[in-house]
Amino acid sequence: MPTVTFLLGSKVDTDFAKKIAAILDEYQVSSEIIVASAHKVPEKVVQIIERLNAQTEPTVVVTCVGMSNGLGGVVAGSCVHPVVNCPPHADLQEYMIDIHSSLRMPSDVPVMTVAGYKNAALATLRILAESDKALQKKLIERIQKIKAEY
Repeated sequence: MPTVTFLLGSKVDTDFAKKIAAILDEYQVSSEIIVASAHKVPEKVVQIIERLNAQTEPTVVVTCVGMSNGLGGVVAGSCVHPVVNCPPHADLQEYMIDIHSSLRMPSDVPVMTVAGYKNAALATLRILAESDKALQKKLIERIQKIKAEY
C-alpha cells in the first residue's frame, strides 16, 4: 500500500498540508503529517528519515515549509524515497521570496519543487502510480475526464 509522509517546518503549515492530503484521500492513498523543523529539531528529522528509509512500500515524502526551506534539502539528501517540496505562501510577495529556498538545492539533493497544493498532490499520486496499476487507472480516468471538458 503506497504511503505519503508530510514533513512540515511548523504547525502553521498544517492546514496547507491537509489540502494536499484531502486530494490523496480521494484516491485512497494514506498519509501522515509530522511537524519536524530541520532548523529547530534536526535530530528528529534524522530519526524520521531513518524510519522512512526502512519502509519497503512505495513512499513519497512531501515537505511543506515556508521561509527558509532547509527541510526539503535535508530530507532529500538522505532519504531513498522521492521528496516533493510544496511551499505554502499567503500572497505573491511571500511566494517570490520563499520559493527560491525550495528551488535551489546543492548537487546530489534531488528534491522536486511543485508550486500549488493541487499539483503537488497530483505529482505525488503519479509517482506512486508507477508501481500501483489501480492508482494509475484512476489517474488515467481523471486525465480523460479533464480532456473531455475542453
